Amino acid sequence: MTDANEIAERLAEVRERIATAAKSSGRHAHAVRLVLASKTQPPAAIVAAYNAGARDFGENYVQEAVAKRSELGGYPDLRWHLIGNLQRNKVRIATATFDLIQTLDRISIATALHRCRQKPLFAVLIQVNIGGEASKAGVAPSAAEGLIDEVRELVPIQGLMAVPPPSSNTAIARRWFAELRELRNQLASKTGLELSDLSMGMSDDYEAAIAEGATIVRIGRAVFGARPSRH
Repeated sequence: MTDANEIAERLAEVRERIATAAKSSGRHAHAVRLVLASKTQPPAAIVAAYNAGARDFGENYVQEAVAKRSELGGYPDLRWHLIGNLQRNKVRIATATFDLIQTLDRISIATALHRCRQKPLFAVLIQVNIGGEASKAGVAPSAAEGLIDEVRELVPIQGLMAVPPPSSNTAIARRWFAELRELRNQLASKTGLELSDLSMGMSDDYEAAIAEGATIVRIGRAVFGARPSRH
């Protein structure tokens, strides 16, 4: 695990870069929420980030998040985000664990979430497969409006999330992020929902995402360093 001082230093650097990117796009740094992707990171790493001011953490696996939340019960102001696929048999646990589920992409999960919903502040983002990649989850952009219409009475929809195709070319990365922003704007107009959040951008491209309107960025390696093995 990266030591606590290094985590604090990296977190400060990421925050500074977020603030600069936000300012360049005419927004305040507070308009962008930093979610630390803590998959496979030990609770000590989360505590180190917490002590440096972080409050939002994203987990890919429900059971891993449950274990961490239990161990970190002394930190009640932690906010937990599900940023990995949600299986139907984990829905009940997920509703009791996460404040925001960022990966809703089908009606069957929305129906199950509605039946099991336990937290009044629990909300979802619609995951969009913006690049049409077979290896990634998410609803196709052309099907997003239909999904929203089907699930809007079942769960509170807060916005959109995407993991675009990776690219070292900033212009290409910005194109994908711009497409998600434009899709959000179209869907907000058509559905009447605010869809205020755009979760897009990770360690390699979060500044490009902020330039195109990201309100949530999901950062792991840039703060925690190389990810340890899950096992």
